[in-house]
Parts: sequence; structure tokens; C-alpha cells
Amino acid sequence: MKSLRVGIVGAGQLGRMLALAGYPLGVHCLFLDRSAGTPGAQVAPTLLGDLEDAARLAELASRSDVLTFDWENISGAALKPLETITRVRPPRAALEVSQDRLAEKALFAKLKIPVAAHAAVESKQELLAATRKIGLPGVLKTRRLGYDGKGQFVLREAAQIDEAWDAIGAAGLIYEKFQRFSREVSLVGVRSAAGETVFYPLSANTHGGGILRYSVAPFAHASLERTARLYSKRVMNALDYVGVLCIEFFVVDGRLIANEMAPRVHNSGHWTIEGCVTSQFENHLRAICDMPLGSTRALGHTAMINFLGKMPDLERLLAIDGLAFHDYGKEPRPGRKLGHCTILRRQSRDRNLALAEALRLIEWA
Repeated sequence: MKSLRVGIVGAGQLGRMLALAGYPLGVHCLFLDRSAGTPGAQVAPTLLGDLEDAARLAELASRSDVLTFDWENISGAALKPLETITRVRPPRAALEVSQDRLAEKALFAKLKIPVAAHAAVESKQELLAATRKIGLPGVLKTRRLGYDGKGQFVLREAAQIDEAWDAIGAAGLIYEKFQRFSREVSLVGVRSAAGETVFYPLSANTHGGGILRYSVAPFAHASLERTARLYSKRVMNALDYVGVLCIEFFVVDGRLIANEMAPRVHNSGHWTIEGCVTSQFENHLRAICDMPLGSTRALGHTAMINFLGKMPDLERLLAIDGLAFHDYGKEPRPGRKLGHCTILRRQSRDRNLALAEALRLIEWA
């Protein structure tokens, strides 16, 4: 079998881990990014240029058997011309719908996937009307470009409307009813071009300041897992999806409320590198390159901890049995994801141990 060439728009840590997963498969990755100092550029060749530069994108596509992305804010208009040059996976339609929270919720609702009560907001007057109709507390969000807690304001009382509008007010917002959840969980699924689907076990996620702090998987809950898989399959089939798709859910009164989806490999799936037979990164490449999908079986219980803003003491962590360390090669910056580690415990009774160790490591990280 000849080597496959995968073009990746964006060379962040997700791209880096895709490239590393590709080497054993004979997959060679080529990035497009603005800088030669990115995490991906440290492990694979990189074209330098703006991520929506038409000429650079066309060059990337012409040198690739399939094109994918680790930067989900590239516009559909920039990708459309590339579809005549090579295959673009996941499909442009999935990227476009995920970029607009209102369109995303409309898709979920169409597919009978529960979502929080919400309303489009274009002015302060519409925000006031939305709070009266939907109620408080609620969350005002930008419809586009928000991630890791950016572009959001939690309104707990009507007196905060002016403050919320001063913080992020503009046309193109969405107001959502605040969800009093017992858990945040995510499901990572993979679909091939032939329609074959596989799913990883649910992951239980804990955020701080809107940024994922740690995940523990599998989150063993048979009925929620069945429901999450059903919802994910509906989305993937509706979009003729190819690759990894992650959907984040709130668990509210024992049922799933869809929060958002990511048409790419996802931070809450990093545990699969050490915790499953086949990682989400390898399976994404398998799917987009028309290879058979790999087993998603968990090898035990795994905790994944993000390193935010600064890296911890490497020697101290490496002394822990079963710990795997990942450094993304990024310059420290407050709140920036610089790396992660995982702890795998192979016995079924070790779920609580993995969680306890994760909590202890949070104090170090």
C-alpha cells in the first residue's frame, strides 16, 4: 500500500497528535499554519501562510490525498474550492453547522435531540425579552467563535443585563437557559465513508472557567451511553459524516441535554491514546483515509488531566506508575493548554483510584 498524504489546516496540539498517530500507519501529514513554531510543525512539515489564504489552501489540497483540520473556525467558503481538488473530511456542512450555536441547536432539535431552551439575540432589547421568556439564570453567548469559555456571560439576575451587554453585546448572540446538571459528559464517535460507526465509552468531564480541567473514562452508565450513541449516530448520518465527531452533553435529571458538537478530535478524548486499543487520533485518520476502523475498547479506567498555563514538575509526575506525559511544545501563557497526562488503571475496581489520582494531580498541575 502506498503512503497516504493527509493535509491538515491548523498545526496545534490536535494536529500534532494526528501526525504522531499517522506515522505507524504510513500516513504522512502536511500542515498549513501561520507559524513555524506550532506544536504540529515540530513533528511534520508545514506550509506557512494564513489559514484562509486561497493559494496556500489550494497548494495544501493539491499535495494531499485527503484534507482535514484541527482549526474549526476556517470558513466553509474557504474550503469549498478545495473540494474539486481533493476530499475534505469531515464534510464542510458539519463544520459550518458547528460554527453557529443557533444552527447547531436547530440541527439537534430537527433530529429530536434535546437542547436547552434558547433564543437568538440581536440587541439589548431582545436579550431582555429572552430573559423574560426563557427565565433566569441563563447564559449569553456569541453564536460564533466562542471556545474554552470565551464569549460567554452567565446572567443570574435581571440587574446584570447591562453588564452582560457591555461585556459581549453585539449582533449574533444566543441566550440559553442555564442547565443545573449533575454531570458533564462527552461522546466521541467515528464514522467511515461507508457508514461504519464506532463509539468510545462516555467520558465524565470537569471544567474550570470554561476550560476542560480533567476527564475520567469510561463513565459507566448503560442507558445514557445508549442514548448518546443514538443521538450521535443521528447527527453523523444526517451530515454524511466522515471522521471523529464529539458531542458534549449535560446530564440533567437523569437525561441528556446536548450542549455542542466538535467536528474533529477533541480534548475530552485524549484519554483514548493510552486508554483504548485505538486512539481517537488514529481512528480519525483511519476513517478519512478509508481504512478499517480500529477497536474502541477501553483498557481500564483512565484519568486525563490538562496542564493549563504552566507545565508541572516532569520528574515528579514520571515517578507515578501508569502515568503518560504529553508536552505540546507551546510557550506558557495564562490559561493556555500546554500539555496533558493520563493515568491508566486496568482493573475495574480502579475507577475511583484513577479519579482520586486525577484530583491529587490537579493540585500539582
